[in-house]
Amino acid sequence: MSYTALYRKWRPATFDEVKGQDHIVITLKNQINSGRIGHAYLFCGTRGTGKTSVAKIFAKAVNCEHPVDGNPCGECASCRAIASGASMNVVEIDAASNNGVDNIRQIRDEVEYSPADGKFRVYIIDEVHMLSTGAFNALLKTLEEPPSYVIFILATTEAHRIPITVLSRCQRYDFRRIDGDTITARLAEMAAAEQIEVDDKALRYVAKKGDGSLRDSISLFDQCVAFYYGQRLTYERVLDVLGAVDNEVYSQFFRTLGNKDVGQCLRQIEQLVLSGRDLTQFVSDFIWYLRGMLLAQTGEDSQDFLDMSEEDWRRLTEDAGLVSQETVMRYIRVLSETMNQMRFSASKRVLLEIALIRLAKPAMETNLDSVLQRLEDLERLVQSGALIQAAGGAQADGRGAVGPRSETAERAQASEPETVVLPQAQIDELRLLSKDWKQIIGAVGHSVKYTLADVKLEPRGEGRLELIFHDRSSYDIGSRPSVLKELREYIASAYQVDVELSASLIAQEEYVSKNYVTEEELKQKFKVDIIME
Repeated sequence: MSYTALYRKWRPATFDEVKGQDHIVITLKNQINSGRIGHAYLFCGTRGTGKTSVAKIFAKAVNCEHPVDGNPCGECASCRAIASGASMNVVEIDAASNNGVDNIRQIRDEVEYSPADGKFRVYIIDEVHMLSTGAFNALLKTLEEPPSYVIFILATTEAHRIPITVLSRCQRYDFRRIDGDTITARLAEMAAAEQIEVDDKALRYVAKKGDGSLRDSISLFDQCVAFYYGQRLTYERVLDVLGAVDNEVYSQFFRTLGNKDVGQCLRQIEQLVLSGRDLTQFVSDFIWYLRGMLLAQTGEDSQDFLDMSEEDWRRLTEDAGLVSQETVMRYIRVLSETMNQMRFSASKRVLLEIALIRLAKPAMETNLDSVLQRLEDLERLVQSGALIQAAGGAQADGRGAVGPRSETAERAQASEPETVVLPQAQIDELRLLSKDWKQIIGAVGHSVKYTLADVKLEPRGEGRLELIFHDRSSYDIGSRPSVLKELREYIASAYQVDVELSASLIAQEEYVSKNYVTEEELKQKFKVDIIME
């Protein structure tokens, strides 16, 4: 016998088994008990909240021979026929694939015939917003004045796309997102019945990932159980299956980002990729962590809105005290924009790395929240006395750190370019690649185009070149072996030049520019014989 997915196996069979929709269940049960049954219903709400399940239960209840407090008995011939899908009185239609005028005209012709057995003929039209304009128009008259034995139940996730003329003819019921405690309790009930060993923390996380959808939560739970079949399902194992990470990782990542250590952030992203984590899921969860920080900054009772342990809450409040609300809101804005782009991009990692550089460097943006963060950083420097020290003879390096101005830097700035004599072959190779450098990095791709735009090329012997970076964040990206390998392969293919590439980071004020010439060029310039030692 084939396996039945848990969300199908545990689909509610009575109103009492429906979770989180008491406001709808009580109303429908009262209608059945009192005989005040409408002719058209519209069930609205997000996916997995019980719209189709309630529609089927309602169809069984109105045709049940022995209803019990508004619930179908499940034992009579009508209930068994509907449950098995053999009843002619309940017709389910998928409007996504049957959305034409002809499909609705067929329904209009069928309703002329009363049911052979049972009391009502129930039409359940799922995803009704997918019907065409002509199909809606064909449905209007029948929907307004159907025969007394016909009930229409329309289900949709996008009620705003349904014409107002249809809305006005239906009783509308809005299905709410199901809260995490209710989903967790249902998952625990299922785990006990299926004899699955699982930790409470793992169930809470799965319920949270369902985002108010019980069906999504059950599907995720089913996936985790299948991966660790026969083993206890722990919180760490759930994170492993779903490609997520623990809250402690988000705290560490946030503090690294707050310190503007782009290199360490990129290394953490590297670790996530190597461990198989999904970057889009990571960004989504990190946004939720930042949302928790924002709530923690607003008031003392904000813990009620967050489903987390006392340890996680303590860590969250400590992080929230490190930055202003404006900074957190800026992080959320930039990451939300990035996540939307990542959904449809093949270069998810590149987009995330660019976003991290933007977050670490507010000067790259002109938004108000970026300006406020720059002011906040300046205030912090003033309070620490760093700016006063800088005004007295110190200078800021490319990463925002302040330090005394070195003698080497003063000499480098004051000195003329250093003349270096090279063999003709090395000079030709250097000049060729330097002249076409923008074309080279443009051909390699946007992932490195902006990072390598300002590097300087210096020879380090025959067949060897070094990329000189002045910016730490650019160096952290451009010095990766994968980037250097990609550059080398392109140069070998396009220029038939086999060259080894390396990279180094030298502060702008420490760098001494060089003028590379051949021995012949140097002789012509100075009109003297030069003896090379």
